[in-house]
Amino acid sequence: MKPLLEVRALTIDVPKGEGWMRVVDGVDFSIGAGERVALVGESGSGKSMTARALMRLDDALRIGGAIRFAGEEVLGCTEAEMRALRGSGIGMVFQDPMASLDPFMRVGDQVAEVLRIRGVGRAEAHARAVAILAELGVRDAASRSGAYPHEFSGGMRQRVVLAMALVAGPKLLVADEPTTALDARIQQQVLDLIDDAAADRGLGVLLITHNLGIVAGFADRVLVMYSGRIVEEGPVEQIFAAPAHPYTRGLIAAVPRADMRVDRLPPIDGAPPSPARRPSGCAFHPRCPVRLPVCVMTAPQLRPSGGGSVACHLAAAEEAMA
Repeated sequence: MKPLLEVRALTIDVPKGEGWMRVVDGVDFSIGAGERVALVGESGSGKSMTARALMRLDDALRIGGAIRFAGEEVLGCTEAEMRALRGSGIGMVFQDPMASLDPFMRVGDQVAEVLRIRGVGRAEAHARAVAILAELGVRDAASRSGAYPHEFSGGMRQRVVLAMALVAGPKLLVADEPTTALDARIQQQVLDLIDDAAADRGLGVLLITHNLGIVAGFADRVLVMYSGRIVEEGPVEQIFAAPAHPYTRGLIAAVPRADMRVDRLPPIDGAPPSPARRPSGCAFHPRCPVRLPVCVMTAPQLRPSGGGSVACHLAAAEEAMA
């Protein structure tokens, strides 16, 4: 079967002075119908830029490569075709619901507007908006649909944003840091809502997060991104049980565990590089505790490893000796 979403050789450049700066460089991945994929990495790795490119949300970006959704080349679509694709093909949940919601518009009207711009009548759009708010756990949805965003808690606002993403019946849901700034209990509620909604509708999901701890019970497959490139990908069980890339190992080591008491979780030394000052060779080598001389000069290519792929000279050497 063809993938629902197929991304090949994706590059994203942003304006910088009189030129361009590359923030995503040669990213490949795919998502099947009903599959849950997590894209993880530290802030600044290019995750959110990748999400925005999928829906062409920012005209200032220069996007190269190929993005195919349901067999159609997204980068070749007109703006009118993209408006039809957004919502009814791909729905998106943003990390900051207050930035996604109009503070002067009732929440029910905002959910219904997604349908109204697709030609659905006012009464039907309102009824469907109330129904999906109720489905997503907004109590007394008929009356609460008349409230404004500031009258909802952070978790409830995220339910409204999720309702807006789902109400037009997309096939793929992109959730960009949907649990940011929420406490642990509300984070789990939001993830459970996305999980249930995806299962009920057979949706593919791309979950973007810097928190690897929320991935294990949600995703089928994990993509690890560093400095604009995928450095490892594979089934979630493999990534957690036997991570091949030193960066992935560092991310997993920094996840709190209920079965282990430590005074301090081990950090990854240093900070991710700016795209404007990306080092030669492997971009992770200045922070890598096990780097080889070749890592400084030559960028490793993503290659098959076990049930997934890894871009690491050390992993390739270890596999060759095994």
